[in-house]
Amino acid sequence: MAAKYQLRSISLPTRSHPTTARVEEELSRLQSWESTTSSASTSDSICRGLCGLEELYDCVDDLLQMASTQQLLSQHQQEKCMDELLDGSVKLLDICGITRDFMLQVKEHVFALQSTLRRRKGDSSIETSIANYTSFSKKMKKDAKKLISQLKQADNMIVSQPLEQDQHLVAVIRVLRQVCAKNMSIFQSLLVFLAIPVSKSNKWSLVSKLMHKGVVACESQADINGHELDGVDSALSSLCKSAEVEKIRIARKKLEALEVCIEGLESGLESVFRRLIKTRASLLNIISQ
Repeated sequence: MAAKYQLRSISLPTRSHPTTARVEEELSRLQSWESTTSSASTSDSICRGLCGLEELYDCVDDLLQMASTQQLLSQHQQEKCMDELLDGSVKLLDICGITRDFMLQVKEHVFALQSTLRRRKGDSSIETSIANYTSFSKKMKKDAKKLISQLKQADNMIVSQPLEQDQHLVAVIRVLRQVCAKNMSIFQSLLVFLAIPVSKSNKWSLVSKLMHKGVVACESQADINGHELDGVDSALSSLCKSAEVEKIRIARKKLEALEVCIEGLESGLESVFRRLIKTRASLLNIISQ
Protein backbone atom coordinates (compact mmCIF):
# COMPACT_ATOMS: atom_id res chain seq x y z
CA MET A 1 0.00 0.00 0.00
CA ALA A 2 1.06 3.65 -0.22
CA ALA A 3 1.67 3.86 3.44
CA LYS A 4 2.71 1.51 6.16
CA TYR A 5 0.75 2.53 9.22
CA GLN A 6 1.93 2.12 12.74
CA LEU A 7 -1.20 0.46 14.08
CA ARG A 8 -0.53 -0.84 17.54
CA SER A 9 -0.60 -4.59 17.92
CA ILE A 10 -3.26 -6.00 20.23
CA SER A 11 -1.87 -7.73 23.32
CA LEU A 12 -4.35 -10.59 23.48
CA PRO A 13 -3.63 -14.29 23.22
CA THR A 14 -3.43 -15.42 19.58
CA ARG A 15 -5.13 -18.78 20.12
CA SER A 16 -7.71 -19.34 17.42
CA HIS A 17 -11.28 -20.47 17.95
CA PRO A 18 -13.53 -22.33 15.47
CA THR A 19 -16.18 -19.59 15.44
CA THR A 20 -13.66 -16.92 14.40
CA ALA A 21 -11.85 -19.00 11.76
CA ARG A 22 -13.57 -17.41 8.72
CA VAL A 23 -12.92 -13.87 9.93
CA GLU A 24 -9.29 -14.72 10.62
CA GLU A 25 -8.99 -16.22 7.15
CA GLU A 26 -10.26 -13.01 5.55
CA LEU A 27 -7.97 -10.93 7.76
CA SER A 28 -5.04 -13.06 6.68
CA ARG A 29 -6.02 -12.73 3.02
CA LEU A 30 -6.29 -8.95 3.32
CA GLN A 31 -2.99 -8.75 5.18
CA SER A 32 -1.32 -10.87 2.51
CA TRP A 33 -2.72 -8.62 -0.20
CA GLU A 34 -1.42 -5.53 1.62
CA SER A 35 2.07 -6.96 1.98
CA THR A 36 2.31 -7.79 -1.73
CA THR A 37 0.83 -4.53 -2.98
CA SER A 38 3.19 -1.94 -4.41
CA SER A 39 4.38 0.67 -1.92
CA ALA A 40 2.77 3.29 -4.20
CA SER A 41 -0.87 3.57 -3.17
CA THR A 42 -3.11 4.15 -6.16
CA SER A 43 -6.86 4.54 -6.41
CA ASP A 44 -7.03 1.01 -7.84
CA SER A 45 -5.15 -0.48 -4.89
CA ILE A 46 -7.36 1.38 -2.43
CA CYS A 47 -10.49 0.16 -4.24
CA ARG A 48 -9.21 -3.40 -3.89
CA GLY A 49 -8.65 -2.77 -0.21
CA LEU A 50 -12.23 -1.54 0.18
CA CYS A 51 -13.49 -4.67 -1.63
CA GLY A 52 -11.48 -6.74 0.83
CA LEU A 53 -13.17 -4.92 3.68
CA GLU A 54 -16.59 -5.76 2.23
CA GLU A 55 -15.77 -9.48 2.29
CA LEU A 56 -14.29 -9.16 5.76
CA TYR A 57 -17.43 -7.55 7.17
CA ASP A 58 -19.61 -10.20 5.54
CA CYS A 59 -17.69 -12.76 7.60
CA VAL A 60 -18.04 -10.59 10.71
CA ASP A 61 -21.78 -10.52 10.17
CA ASP A 62 -21.86 -14.32 10.01
CA LEU A 63 -19.87 -14.43 13.27
CA LEU A 64 -22.26 -12.04 15.02
CA GLN A 65 -25.29 -14.02 13.86
CA MET A 66 -24.05 -17.18 15.61
CA ALA A 67 -26.12 -17.99 18.70
CA SER A 68 -22.97 -18.86 20.65
CA THR A 69 -21.38 -15.48 19.81
CA GLN A 70 -24.53 -13.55 20.70
CA GLN A 71 -24.88 -15.34 24.03
CA LEU A 72 -21.21 -14.79 24.85
CA LEU A 73 -21.17 -11.06 24.08
CA SER A 74 -24.50 -10.53 25.80
CA GLN A 75 -23.12 -12.08 28.99
CA HIS A 76 -20.13 -9.72 28.92
CA GLN A 77 -21.88 -6.57 27.72
CA GLN A 78 -20.74 -4.56 30.74
CA GLU A 79 -17.04 -5.00 30.04
CA LYS A 80 -15.05 -2.01 28.85
CA CYS A 81 -13.84 -3.81 25.76
CA MET A 82 -17.44 -3.90 24.50
CA ASP A 83 -17.77 -0.14 24.92
CA GLU A 84 -14.52 0.32 23.03
CA LEU A 85 -15.78 -1.78 20.12
CA LEU A 86 -18.98 0.27 19.94
CA ASP A 87 -17.05 3.55 20.17
CA GLY A 88 -14.74 2.34 17.43
CA SER A 89 -17.68 1.50 15.19
CA VAL A 90 -19.06 5.03 15.63
CA LYS A 91 -15.71 6.58 14.75
CA LEU A 92 -15.39 4.43 11.63
CA LEU A 93 -18.92 5.32 10.55
CA ASP A 94 -18.26 9.03 11.06
CA ILE A 95 -15.02 9.00 9.11
CA CYS A 96 -16.49 6.84 6.35
CA GLY A 97 -19.42 9.24 6.05
CA ILE A 98 -17.19 12.31 5.90
CA THR A 99 -14.96 10.67 3.30
CA ARG A 100 -18.02 9.79 1.20
CA ASP A 101 -18.94 13.47 1.33
CA PHE A 102 -15.43 14.30 0.07
CA MET A 103 -16.02 12.02 -2.92
CA LEU A 104 -19.35 13.67 -3.71
CA GLN A 105 -17.87 17.17 -3.52
CA VAL A 106 -14.91 16.22 -5.71
CA LYS A 107 -17.34 14.90 -8.34
CA GLU A 108 -19.37 18.11 -8.22
CA HIS A 109 -16.29 20.24 -8.78
CA VAL A 110 -15.03 17.94 -11.53
CA PHE A 111 -18.40 18.21 -13.32
CA ALA A 112 -18.31 22.00 -13.01
CA LEU A 113 -14.81 22.14 -14.49
CA GLN A 114 -15.72 19.78 -17.31
CA SER A 115 -18.76 21.90 -18.15
CA THR A 116 -16.68 25.08 -18.20
CA LEU A 117 -13.97 23.56 -20.40
CA ARG A 118 -16.55 22.22 -22.85
CA ARG A 119 -18.18 25.65 -23.20
CA ARG A 120 -14.84 27.51 -23.35
CA LYS A 121 -16.54 30.88 -22.86
CA GLY A 122 -13.33 32.67 -22.07
CA ASP A 123 -10.30 32.63 -19.85
CA SER A 124 -12.08 34.38 -16.96
CA SER A 125 -14.72 31.65 -16.74
CA ILE A 126 -12.06 28.95 -16.74
CA GLU A 127 -10.02 30.79 -14.13
CA THR A 128 -13.06 31.10 -11.85
CA SER A 129 -13.83 27.38 -12.06
CA ILE A 130 -10.19 26.49 -11.41
CA ALA A 131 -10.08 28.85 -8.43
CA ASN A 132 -13.20 27.25 -6.96
CA TYR A 133 -11.77 23.76 -7.39
CA THR A 134 -8.40 24.76 -5.95
CA SER A 135 -10.00 26.33 -2.90
CA PHE A 136 -12.09 23.22 -2.25
CA SER A 137 -9.12 20.91 -2.85
CA LYS A 138 -6.98 22.70 -0.28
CA LYS A 139 -9.73 22.50 2.34
CA MET A 140 -10.37 18.83 1.61
CA LYS A 141 -6.69 17.97 2.02
CA LYS A 142 -6.56 19.86 5.30
CA ASP A 143 -9.65 18.07 6.60
CA ALA A 144 -8.31 14.70 5.43
CA LYS A 145 -5.14 15.20 7.47
CA LYS A 146 -7.25 15.92 10.55
CA LEU A 147 -9.15 12.67 10.00
CA ILE A 148 -5.87 10.76 9.75
CA SER A 149 -4.95 12.05 13.21
CA GLN A 150 -8.39 11.12 14.56
CA LEU A 151 -8.01 7.57 13.25
CA LYS A 152 -4.64 7.25 14.94
CA GLN A 153 -6.09 8.49 18.23
CA ALA A 154 -9.01 6.06 17.94
CA ASP A 155 -6.59 3.15 17.46
CA ASN A 156 -4.65 4.15 20.57
CA MET A 157 -7.85 4.05 22.65
CA ILE A 158 -8.52 0.34 22.01
CA VAL A 159 -6.54 -1.17 24.85
CA SER A 160 -8.80 -2.99 27.32
CA GLN A 161 -8.76 -6.76 27.70
CA PRO A 162 -11.73 -8.91 28.72
CA LEU A 163 -11.82 -9.33 32.49
CA GLU A 164 -12.45 -13.04 32.18
CA GLN A 165 -10.02 -15.09 30.14
CA ASP A 166 -12.67 -17.22 28.46
CA GLN A 167 -10.92 -18.36 25.29
CA HIS A 168 -14.03 -17.95 23.13
CA LEU A 169 -14.54 -14.39 24.38
CA VAL A 170 -10.88 -13.55 23.93
CA ALA A 171 -10.92 -14.89 20.37
CA VAL A 172 -14.05 -12.95 19.40
CA ILE A 173 -12.83 -9.67 20.91
CA ARG A 174 -9.42 -10.14 19.31
CA VAL A 175 -10.72 -10.61 15.77
CA LEU A 176 -13.24 -7.75 16.11
CA ARG A 177 -10.40 -5.47 17.17
CA GLN A 178 -8.28 -6.67 14.26
CA VAL A 179 -11.14 -5.96 11.88
CA CYS A 180 -11.42 -2.44 13.30
CA ALA A 181 -7.65 -1.93 12.99
CA LYS A 182 -7.63 -3.17 9.40
CA ASN A 183 -10.52 -0.86 8.56
CA MET A 184 -8.63 2.06 10.08
CA SER A 185 -5.52 1.20 8.07
CA ILE A 186 -7.36 1.17 4.75
CA PHE A 187 -9.26 4.37 5.59
CA GLN A 188 -5.94 6.00 6.47
CA SER A 189 -4.53 4.89 3.13
CA LEU A 190 -7.45 6.54 1.34
CA LEU A 191 -7.17 9.73 3.37
CA VAL A 192 -3.43 9.99 2.71
CA PHE A 193 -4.20 9.53 -0.98
CA LEU A 194 -6.51 12.55 -0.71
CA ALA A 195 -4.21 14.65 1.47
CA ILE A 196 -0.74 14.22 -0.01
CA PRO A 197 -0.81 15.72 -3.53
CA VAL A 198 -0.68 19.39 -2.48
CA SER A 199 1.82 20.45 -5.16
CA LYS A 200 4.93 19.06 -6.75
CA SER A 201 7.09 21.52 -4.83
CA ASN A 202 6.00 20.64 -1.30
CA LYS A 203 4.79 17.01 -1.47
CA TRP A 204 7.86 15.63 0.17
CA SER A 205 7.64 18.27 2.91
CA LEU A 206 4.13 17.10 3.78
CA VAL A 207 5.14 13.44 3.79
CA SER A 208 8.07 14.27 6.08
CA LYS A 209 5.70 15.98 8.51
CA LEU A 210 3.34 13.01 8.51
CA MET A 211 6.28 10.65 9.03
CA HIS A 212 7.44 12.75 11.98
CA LYS A 213 3.97 12.43 13.50
CA GLY A 214 4.05 8.67 13.04
CA VAL A 215 1.09 8.70 10.66
CA VAL A 216 2.73 7.46 7.48
CA ALA A 217 6.09 6.32 6.22
CA CYS A 218 7.04 6.31 2.54
CA GLU A 219 10.20 4.77 1.14
CA SER A 220 10.79 7.40 -1.51
CA GLN A 221 9.22 10.38 -3.18
CA ALA A 222 8.27 8.10 -6.07
CA ASP A 223 5.74 6.51 -3.71
CA ILE A 224 3.48 9.53 -3.95
CA ASN A 225 3.56 10.08 -7.70
CA GLY A 226 0.83 9.07 -10.12
CA HIS A 227 -2.27 10.21 -8.27
CA GLU A 228 -5.30 11.25 -10.30
CA LEU A 229 -5.77 14.24 -8.01
CA ASP A 230 -2.18 15.29 -8.62
CA GLY A 231 -2.65 14.93 -12.37
CA VAL A 232 -5.61 17.30 -12.26
CA ASP A 233 -3.73 19.78 -10.06
CA SER A 234 -0.83 19.84 -12.51
CA ALA A 235 -3.06 20.21 -15.57
CA LEU A 236 -5.08 23.03 -14.01
CA SER A 237 -1.94 24.84 -12.91
CA SER A 238 -0.68 24.76 -16.49
CA LEU A 239 -4.06 25.84 -17.79
CA CYS A 240 -4.07 28.90 -15.53
CA LYS A 241 -1.01 30.20 -17.37
CA SER A 242 -2.64 30.00 -20.79
CA ALA A 243 -5.90 28.43 -21.99
CA GLU A 244 -4.40 26.80 -25.06
CA VAL A 245 -6.39 24.14 -26.93
CA GLU A 246 -3.87 21.40 -26.13
CA LYS A 247 -3.80 22.30 -22.43
CA ILE A 248 -7.60 22.21 -22.32
CA ARG A 249 -7.55 18.77 -23.95
CA ILE A 250 -5.06 17.50 -21.37
CA ALA A 251 -7.06 18.98 -18.49
CA ARG A 252 -10.26 17.32 -19.73
CA LYS A 253 -8.46 13.99 -20.01
CA LYS A 254 -7.13 14.29 -16.45
CA LEU A 255 -10.57 15.25 -15.16
CA GLU A 256 -12.10 12.20 -16.84
CA ALA A 257 -9.52 9.98 -15.14
CA LEU A 258 -10.27 11.59 -11.79
CA GLU A 259 -14.00 11.12 -12.32
CA VAL A 260 -13.53 7.38 -12.87
CA CYS A 261 -11.21 7.19 -9.85
CA ILE A 262 -13.67 8.95 -7.55
CA GLU A 263 -16.62 6.86 -8.71
CA GLY A 264 -14.71 3.69 -7.86
CA LEU A 265 -13.75 4.95 -4.42
CA GLU A 266 -17.27 6.25 -3.79
CA SER A 267 -18.78 2.87 -4.65
CA GLY A 268 -16.37 1.05 -2.35
CA LEU A 269 -17.00 3.45 0.52
CA GLU A 270 -20.76 3.10 0.10
CA SER A 271 -20.54 -0.69 0.37
CA VAL A 272 -18.30 -0.52 3.43
CA PHE A 273 -20.56 2.11 5.02
CA ARG A 274 -23.60 -0.17 4.71
CA ARG A 275 -21.69 -3.03 6.29
CA LEU A 276 -20.45 -0.82 9.14
CA ILE A 277 -24.04 0.14 9.91
CA LYS A 278 -25.09 -3.51 9.87
CA THR A 279 -22.23 -4.55 12.17
CA ARG A 280 -22.97 -1.79 14.68
CA ALA A 281 -26.68 -2.64 14.65
CA SER A 282 -25.83 -6.29 15.34
CA LEU A 283 -23.59 -5.36 18.27
CA LEU A 284 -26.25 -3.07 19.75
CA ASN A 285 -28.91 -5.74 19.39
CA ILE A 286 -26.68 -8.30 21.11
CA ILE A 287 -25.84 -6.18 24.14
CA SER A 288 -29.46 -5.08 24.56
CA GLN A 289 -30.64 -8.66 25.00
